[in-house]
Amino acid sequence: MTTKKDVYNRERGLRRLRKRISRGRLSKEHLNQRGYNRFLNLTGEVMVELGEAKVAQAARWDGLKGYLTNTTLSPDVVIETYGHWWQIERAFRISNTDLRIRPMYHYRRRRIEAHVLVAFVAYAIYKELERRLSEAGLPISPKRAAELTQTMYEMTFRLPNDPKKTPNTAPNGRRSAKTLRSALLINSRGSQCKSQERGHFQ
Repeated sequence: MTTKKDVYNRERGLRRLRKRISRGRLSKEHLNQRGYNRFLNLTGEVMVELGEAKVAQAARWDGLKGYLTNTTLSPDVVIETYGHWWQIERAFRISNTDLRIRPMYHYRRRRIEAHVLVAFVAYAIYKELERRLSEAGLPISPKRAAELTQTMYEMTFRLPNDPKKTPNTAPNGRRSAKTLRSALLINSRGSQCKSQERGHFQ
């Protein structure tokens, strides 16, 4: 199925190229090496012709997908690693949208490193929050969770008839914020860490 699709797409693109060439609508100045234009040979000043050798070479890859790497990784590892490429793209999208990390306009090394560090820490916190939300089974995004924290607060008070004058703490805010607070184990001192119980930051 994939082979037939590759052949169909290439032939459709080549038909368009041949039609444009026959009508004289293609010139060297109007070309780039993207898409099916890579099959064209540029000769002289404005002469454009179809490179049949390039077409035949591309046909050998019908139904196949190749990976070019400068590493010494095995083919299986290269393919598996490429399968995680979407996570890198997603990280950039999160950095530019949810985290709103600005472009760099620094020139000094210390400032550049500090900018990269802040961006990395922000993304690490984002991913940790995402993990906690997943473990808690809360169907909300980290962005929404961050918005809910703006409505989370607590009051500390003492009852007048309490002989021990024990301070009491009462969390307030929206119900969804309270659920988030409880699920993420947040107390009045911030994020609760269970490193002694589970051996890592949670």
